[in-house]
Amino acid sequence: MSNEQNEKAQHLKALRHTTEHILTQAMLKLCPGIKMAMGPATDDGFYFDFDYTEKITEENFPAIEAEMQIIIAADLPISRKEISIDEAKILFEGNPYKQEWLSEIEKRNEPATVYWTGDQFVDLCAGPHIESTGNVHPDAFKLLSVAGAYWHGDEKNKMLTRIYGTAFDMKEELEAYLTQQEEAKKHDHRKLGVELDLFVFSELVGKGLPMLTPKGATIRRELERFTIDEELRRGYQHVLTPALAKTDLFKTSGHYPYYKDTMYPVMKVDDDELILRPMTCPHHFMLYKSRPRSYRELPLRIAECADLFRYEKSGELTGLMRARMFCLADAHIFVTNEQAKDEIKRVLDLIDYMNEILGLKKGEDYRYRLSLGDRSDDKKYYKDDAAWDNAEQVLREVVIETNAPYYEAAGEAAFYGPKIDVQMKKINGVEETAFTVQYDFVMPKRFTLTYIDKDGSENEPVVIHRSSIGAFERIMAFLIEKYGGAFPVWLAPIQAMIIPIADRHHDYAKKIQAEAQSYGIRIEIDSRDEKMQSKIRDAQMQKIPYMLVVGDREETENSLAVRFRDQRNETMPIDSFLTHCKEIIEKKALNL
Repeated sequence: MSNEQNEKAQHLKALRHTTEHILTQAMLKLCPGIKMAMGPATDDGFYFDFDYTEKITEENFPAIEAEMQIIIAADLPISRKEISIDEAKILFEGNPYKQEWLSEIEKRNEPATVYWTGDQFVDLCAGPHIESTGNVHPDAFKLLSVAGAYWHGDEKNKMLTRIYGTAFDMKEELEAYLTQQEEAKKHDHRKLGVELDLFVFSELVGKGLPMLTPKGATIRRELERFTIDEELRRGYQHVLTPALAKTDLFKTSGHYPYYKDTMYPVMKVDDDELILRPMTCPHHFMLYKSRPRSYRELPLRIAECADLFRYEKSGELTGLMRARMFCLADAHIFVTNEQAKDEIKRVLDLIDYMNEILGLKKGEDYRYRLSLGDRSDDKKYYKDDAAWDNAEQVLREVVIETNAPYYEAAGEAAFYGPKIDVQMKKINGVEETAFTVQYDFVMPKRFTLTYIDKDGSENEPVVIHRSSIGAFERIMAFLIEKYGGAFPVWLAPIQAMIIPIADRHHDYAKKIQAEAQSYGIRIEIDSRDEKMQSKIRDAQMQKIPYMLVVGDREETENSLAVRFRDQRNETMPIDSFLTHCKEIIEKKALNL
């Protein structure tokens, strides 16, 4: 991220944060008795959570926005002030949410920071803000939606009312954003997942636990085969390890205290305490330790498509994008210090290759984030400044030497080392961390991992944690939204649909289906008693790449009337179509 881009991002954050305060001030005037909870500026706007006894809907937005316009027109100055915790507790007396935040601040021995809007409104806030309400463009902000949100995202807490909005410097920027969001709604993977019959949720099964239908499972299976085949080709050794482990394993790794809140409860089984794993690295370390290792074995690349379990708060669950169980294309590479840099380059090459096959463009659909540690925070980060310096420099050199589009982010590292995050851009323009490449100099010490070097000495390897494609569920969500459900042929659950014009053409359709299946093509026959145009329309709605219409003429000529998903039409001999289709599938081509 350039300095100019960074300055723009910081300005927008301050602008949106100020607009959020204007929203809150308007709500306090319009809704007597309402309580402020919390709300930040986000990458694409802002939101605020309110505790209110009456229902708020989007029908209330015009009145709320009108009150916000009055506050903007008043051009009220915004000022920052540090006050004592005791002063703040009096200032926000009667508000349990602010009192809770103040207790957290008090534990850190920090003063309370508040921002005043004129002398009319104050909120507990760390900022930043712009100078006055008048600097918010009256035609470049908008309230977007309202939803329920549990306090702290925990379903055990009270349900609050969350209002979302956004703000820009200019009206044209807002209009462009709103157009993008309308398009994003059409591509939302949760909506398309239902329409295309890819996955379902069941309250009886549980929140955040998606079930893939036969069509969704087909996509997942193709992605998994692609991943395993490519990794095997590049020297990875695929393994299988249990989804359970003793808590002692995660205490040894250090994950248990760091990830305890996102792990599931301990299960007492016989004399053991078992827990569902949130990551595979400790299992892979035990595989490495199962016998003595020589320098000749390094780099040793252990990979697994592993089911992982993380307790995500119900308010944060989002379709396939964020679930409580998911399957990660994971790997741990054991290397010498000297091998680390070249091996990480190979990892990025693998990631770029796989993304290219999936049609994801580097610098457009994804970029890298170099996530660095905070040396002053030795509670979160392992204390070894020299190791941090070396690891961060290695990763920085890798992204520079490979010409990777990247930016740096302080304080985003894992507790055991810095990492390169693969930041994927969703259809709505928001970036999500899809998966990571981590440089680990801590776990080998915790698990006493060693190898015998050339001179017979016992040395400690470096571990590179990496994923090649991320969680299959999450990458499916990205792909559903990117393609709007119109997947490349190799990923399409149904690659071709045969549409007989009349009942007498069904036998010919079955003959074509049998031949196509011998080519490895996923093909079905629409044998419903419906009109041909209706069948074509339904196949188009299902985003099927090829619709094969067959009637008297096609049967006589041993041909197919091929209707492509992109609206092209062509009559082809059966063999020609099947050869073409097989070639497109084998190449994993993006075109039809």
